Amino acid sequence: VSQTERLCYVGHNFGSEGMKCNSLCRYFVGVLDKNSGQMDVYNAEIFNMQPLLSGGRCWGLQLFSCFVPVIPALFPWHGVRMIPPLLHAGRDSGRGRHRCSDVCFSLVQMDLCIEAFGTSKQKRALSSRRMNAVGSDIVSTAVTKAAANIIDAKGMTALMQDMAQDDVQNISAFLPPCHEDADRPEHVYKFEDILSPAEYEALRVPAAALASLSAEEMAKRAEERSHCSFVLEELKFLPTDERSRDHKARCLWFLDTLIRFSHLKVIKKKHPMGPECPHIISRKLMKSFTSLTYNDGSMQNLISASMKAKITAYVIALALHINNFQTDLTVLQNDMKLPESRILDIAKALRLRVSKAKGLPGLENDQNHKLGTLSLPLPMQKAPEGQRKRKKMN
Repeated sequence: VSQTERLCYVGHNFGSEGMKCNSLCRYFVGVLDKNSGQMDVYNAEIFNMQPLLSGGRCWGLQLFSCFVPVIPALFPWHGVRMIPPLLHAGRDSGRGRHRCSDVCFSLVQMDLCIEAFGTSKQKRALSSRRMNAVGSDIVSTAVTKAAANIIDAKGMTALMQDMAQDDVQNISAFLPPCHEDADRPEHVYKFEDILSPAEYEALRVPAAALASLSAEEMAKRAEERSHCSFVLEELKFLPTDERSRDHKARCLWFLDTLIRFSHLKVIKKKHPMGPECPHIISRKLMKSFTSLTYNDGSMQNLISASMKAKITAYVIALALHINNFQTDLTVLQNDMKLPESRILDIAKALRLRVSKAKGLPGLENDQNHKLGTLSLPLPMQKAPEGQRKRKKMN
């Protein structure tokens, strides 16, 4: 049993688990009386001393341990596995035999152990953490003071309105350009803002193969699930007019490419959608729908959650152009592997009116499908509900 100015130590003799050679030896401790010059000798046992963290347990055996003799005659609680520190025994003898319980670590005293006995690496980490903690306290205090000043100056109601407006603006950054003063639904989200004329022209060759599919080839692709459900269903209703058929095929090919692209995480290939994808389309996907990030010493293109939301917004806008400005959101949700709440938030941000509708034939008829409709006048834009309140756990 021992103590320093900052730490107390307890002993553990391991009982029958101790080394067998210890039973062949006897240990004694001599106590010298300086006044009389006489020494008293006492029987002793070897105990492994470990730092006792307040309200806590002893530090691991691999750290900070040393062997010291404990005198049974001086300490009547000999044999107890956890010996109370002398400091407590001296202050309150009535609690001297109280065993340590409810073992837990004290971070402060763990830091003291590292400071006293830790390796150089541990001490550097401790010093860095302490400096960061001081910096965090300063920043937290400054932010709290600044926030209080702003609330006092502007008022809570005005701040809540500003936050709602900021949410709307943040959402708008990932939506296709919206023309609120449009006089027709097709002008709200202009087709040219989704596909530029050059990009639209580049889709002529890949879309031609899609438009010329026979019934047998279409059935085979449906069986192999080569395309998403939305595209497979729309391919059944391609117009007979050559120009309209070509236009719809181009839109469906690009929509299918967007949905398949959204399933990727990190883009490692130069042409992630394959060689059949036109170069201008590959460049559009990489530039408009990925985030550049640094990882493992190199730059990588990543499809983050915000980029997936942007892809979803463009998919919905294109689906509206394909389906006369009314589309089944549930089919798109399943194709993009999104939760319903997510796609509904994006649809409402696009100013769509959402209603219940029966699913398309053969596509999850047992579900209540959500239908998104773009109509004028546009409904008022609202910030998404965001993180919904969680059920309180008792």
